[in-house]
Amino acid sequence: MERFDELVRRARTLAGGRRRGLLGVAGAPGAGKTTLAHALVRALAAAPPAGLAADWVAHVPMDGFHLADVELDRLGRRDRKGAPDTFDASGYAEFLRRLRHTPGAGDPPVYAPAFDREIEQPVAGSVPVHPACRLVVSEGNYLLVDAPRWRAVRAEFDEVWFHETDEALRLERLVARHVRFGKNPERARAWVEATDEPNARLVAAGRARADLVVACADFPA
Repeated sequence: MERFDELVRRARTLAGGRRRGLLGVAGAPGAGKTTLAHALVRALAAAPPAGLAADWVAHVPMDGFHLADVELDRLGRRDRKGAPDTFDASGYAEFLRRLRHTPGAGDPPVYAPAFDREIEQPVAGSVPVHPACRLVVSEGNYLLVDAPRWRAVRAEFDEVWFHETDEALRLERLVARHVRFGKNPERARAWVEATDEPNARLVAAGRARADLVVACADFPA
């Protein structure tokens, strides 16, 4: 089991090149990817390299590239929201390629979309990546999926880590998340079984393609 401080050190090494470093964190729904990504970014921002400020590192979740409900309705996919084909994977890959460019000091920020769980919709222009940023951490379920559009996403990252946790805890978190955002417990459990778990099995198939498998229990929540 990796120590959190070791993960922080490894992440820092990805920012040493001439281009922005890109670190991906993959894992099944409810595995704790976002918590780990937030913890990494907080720790890295608190100890920037010499000459840089806290905004030398940024967090850009994959979830901002969800297709909007109006498009999912048009495609007939809204009942599978969260599956791989309900994301703009090509747009995500193109955005990561854009982040690879190291801007000049006078350039404007690059803005990423975010996913607002209160309204369950992507919101454009929500996450700034400032010119001083030298490392971006991005987490999402499908970074290691072996399909053409997702392989294009994987190709943009310097490393992708696979984060896993106890299965019972993961399922408990998923049900609680759905309840927190409006589903009753029975509907939440049905959604987990019918939608989240098939996605989780697909995600698990990419574990062997990760640069590092993370089962870290000591990172700050």
